[in-house]
This record gives sequence, structure tokens and C-alpha cells, in this order.
Amino acid sequence: MKLRSACSKWSRSGRKSALATISFAITLLTLVAGCAGTRPVESKPQTELPTSSDQTDNQKRAQIRLQLAIGYFEQRQLNVALDELKQALAADPNFADAYSVRALVYMDMGETRLADENFQSAMRLSPNNPDLNNNYGWYLCQNERVPQSIAYFDAALKNRAYQSPAKALNNAGVCSLKLKDITAAEQYFVQAFQYEPGNTANNVNLAKIYYDKAEFQRARFHAGRVTKEEGVSAETLWLAIRIEHKLGDRAAELSLATQLKRRHPGSAEYAAFQRGAFNE
Repeated sequence: MKLRSACSKWSRSGRKSALATISFAITLLTLVAGCAGTRPVESKPQTELPTSSDQTDNQKRAQIRLQLAIGYFEQRQLNVALDELKQALAADPNFADAYSVRALVYMDMGETRLADENFQSAMRLSPNNPDLNNNYGWYLCQNERVPQSIAYFDAALKNRAYQSPAKALNNAGVCSLKLKDITAAEQYFVQAFQYEPGNTANNVNLAKIYYDKAEFQRARFHAGRVTKEEGVSAETLWLAIRIEHKLGDRAAELSLATQLKRRHPGSAEYAAFQRGAFNE
């Protein structure tokens, strides 16, 4: 079960849901599957990892409620999701994952104070959880606390058990751009590309960085990976056109311009192409 989070993406047409991502959706399947390992069981030796059979009845009830909450969250039934999370925490007050999901719900509702409180509760209970570190880092980045966010992404990436490093890498790259740290952003995006070479947002970000650095062949490589996609944006096509213009490939430039006209005839980007405003 996948849940899209604020690790996502903000478009020129306006703010998308806090669950949508530039490069990044948050996957909670591993978070839910790992719930049994959130709380150590004293009766087992420390050399043995806890499994689902070690859970108490209350913990099992809490996990069921959490899965229901995630389903309602995905269906945009936020109040119902909050009620399920309330019941999950009533069954198990130390359930870090429930606090984390409740923080995401509040984040989506614009309740920043409540989101922050729940993130902090989750972090106190499970400070080394990479998903929590990534999610909290993205929350900080989206709420004008960008410098603090990078440390949480890095903490997530240091965890060798983290199953979704590309998410934290993409998020760290986006937040580094907000800090105008282009060198760090490029490093994060390059590493993310190694994990997910087909990630659209990551390729676009790298194409933009290399265009601004006048490394047009590298910019072309990453732009070319997304211009054939069905939902390619006018902004991305215009970037690809400007790259080809810099490289002097008139045929490729006109081909992309034809695509821009067909897909986005009324866009500001097509108007800019018609004016020859390649350097605006």
C-alpha cells in the first residue's frame, strides 16, 4: 500500500496535495510491515529481533487500526483516518508509526502545530526510524525550517536498513536547492538517479542544474529521459527546447517545439518559443 506525501512535488499551476511529491512519494508499506520491530520485547534476548508473533493483542489491534487509517487517508477521508489513528493510539500509546501517520494527516490539513507535535512524538519513540526521519525532514523543509531538514534526511540515509533511499535523496536535493546549495543538491540528485534512473522529477532537476551550469550534453541526457512521457509538462519541454537551442540542434529543437504546441498550445512556454525568448 503506497501513500503519497508531501515529499512530493509543487507545480507551477499551484500547490498540489501535501501528499504529492517532486520526486518523491512516501511508501508506508515498509513502515507498517516494520511496526512489530518498533518496540523491543523484554522477554527476548537482545540478539533476537522481535517479529509479529511477539506483539501483544493491543499492539495487533493498533496495527490493524493503523492500516485502516492509511486506507482512509488515501481516500481523502481525513476525519475518519484521524479517528482510526486515535483508536490505534488508545490501544498502544507508544505506537510511533501511528503518530507519524497522524502527523502526515495534519500536515495535509494544514495543521502545522499538530503535525509538528505528532512528528516529535514519533521521533521520541523511534528516533532511528529512517521513514520518520525522512518525513519529518520534509515537513521541516515545507515549513520554513529548511536548514534543519537536511540533518534528518542524512540520518535516514545513514540507516542501512532504509528501503527507500531515493526518496530522502530527492527530498534533500529539493531542500538544498531552497538553500541555494547547488553543489549539495546535485550530489543528492545524482545519488538518487543511481537508485531510480527513471524518476521524472529527479531527471528534470538534474537537467535544470546542468543547463544552468552550461553543461548542455548532460542536461540533454536527463531531459531526454522525460520528454517522451505522456504527461510531460510545458516547463520540461521548454527546458529541453532551450537545451537543444544551446547545442545548435535545430531539428531536435523544432521537433520538441511541435510537441509543445500539440500538448500545451496555450502555455506561456509555447508563447516564449514563438517570441524566440530562449534566454528569458
